[in-house]
Amino acid sequence: MTRLIVIAAALLALAVTPLSCRTEGIKVGSKKFTEGVILGELIKGLVDDPEAPATHYRELGGTKLVFQALLSGGIDVYAEYTGTIANEILANDLSNSMDAMRQSLESRGVTMSQSLGFNNSYALGMLRSRAEELDIEKISDLARHPDIAVGFSNEFLDREDGWPNLQRTYGLPQRNVVGLDHDLAYRQLRLGAIDVIDAYATDAKIKIDDLKLLEDDREYFPRYDAVLLYRTDLASRYPDAVTSMLQLEDLISVAEMTKANARVEFDRITEARTASEFLKLRLGVDAQVKEQTAAQRIRDRTVEQLDLVRKSLIPAILIAIPLGIIAAKRRRFGQLILATVSIVQTIPSLALLVMLMPLMGYFGLASVGLGSATAVTALLHYSLLPIVRNTYTGLHDISAEHHEAACALGLPPTSRLFQIELPLASRSILAGIKTAAVINVGFATLGALIGAGGYGQPILTGIRLNDTSLILEGAIPAALLALIVQGGFDLSERIVVPRGLRMERGA
Repeated sequence: MTRLIVIAAALLALAVTPLSCRTEGIKVGSKKFTEGVILGELIKGLVDDPEAPATHYRELGGTKLVFQALLSGGIDVYAEYTGTIANEILANDLSNSMDAMRQSLESRGVTMSQSLGFNNSYALGMLRSRAEELDIEKISDLARHPDIAVGFSNEFLDREDGWPNLQRTYGLPQRNVVGLDHDLAYRQLRLGAIDVIDAYATDAKIKIDDLKLLEDDREYFPRYDAVLLYRTDLASRYPDAVTSMLQLEDLISVAEMTKANARVEFDRITEARTASEFLKLRLGVDAQVKEQTAAQRIRDRTVEQLDLVRKSLIPAILIAIPLGIIAAKRRRFGQLILATVSIVQTIPSLALLVMLMPLMGYFGLASVGLGSATAVTALLHYSLLPIVRNTYTGLHDISAEHHEAACALGLPPTSRLFQIELPLASRSILAGIKTAAVINVGFATLGALIGAGGYGQPILTGIRLNDTSLILEGAIPAALLALIVQGGFDLSERIVVPRGLRMERGA
């Protein structure tokens, strides 16, 4: 028993020991689209300090997730839009004027800057050739075509200023409306799978794909002036940095923002390089850009992926095996345990991440960032079911003869468990751990949605930029790591499982 306690303590220490003691400065966030990432790099370039380097957590997802990260302290600043603030973040406050929005945000500990200089309004877009074919000029013209296929970003489908209210305002009859990733929508439009998408005024693809933006003839969409949202306490923590980043106010025009988006999406210039060149041109600021080779990126992402796996899988093993034992020994209570871990497994991953963020913030744990407590907690929960169920099954299926033989030896219950029952169930338990490990490696890629790093980061970027090489840069190593993990557990079976049971399986 003492030996098991020592092993468990050593494993737990392995799971929680930090890999670095890096001093972190301002935490910059960005939403999951090219412009948001560029603006994040502009902020980072202005506030970066050698003594406390700024960190940019890119492509964190949609509005609610990123704003929640700001409230919880997971990030310190990110770029947002006034229309989104009024209709999505402060929808219940009816705060439509700049002053009212600023006052409402201040009550939540968030400060809003002045406009960065451009209005990136929502619009509905069609391929020009298709719009001319159907004689569609305005949004209201869509009412004459109830059967056309419409594809909107998932966020736009649910926003207060999105499709539901737009449909009511214009009386649009379309029912063939699907939700999909914003960048994928352009691909589907080019392929002719859909006819109408939601677009942003500064989308570089509008010109490249020859899109026609439909006239908002009932003036439904508000202004979407780009602003910075930052934690109010940032001014006291880093006053010089706040002064520096506010240089972006009234600095960027629609044309400049559109050009920057095009450089990233079509010229394949990185967001960091694009931002650095802009800051040098407009403000004379030399922002350092660290370029990495593909091998260096894969190395760093592998370390991040393994960090997520070890922080979540090891505690899951230490929690799940005792739960499985309890489930096998206390049958009625065991059914409750099995039902609970099964329910957790059915919760969509992104939903679980969003639900956990306020909880992690409440306990003072950063909700985003490398090794994010939120991502680790979600992965831990997803790893429980295979181990709990296999531990339960392995103990439950021990034959009556083995139970009788153990009792005949006069062993007390604890000794029977550790010397007879768990060794007999070891094959099943190890199979559950192996399954959980492979699932964990795959699900860990979702940690990139909240800046936790790992192989999901190049996959997200590759999807956004339509860059297959970047997608493969994350997908192939993730698949290889899953195979390596599975092979490692196959080898460990020779050590963990008693020889007699291994021979029995091979017979």
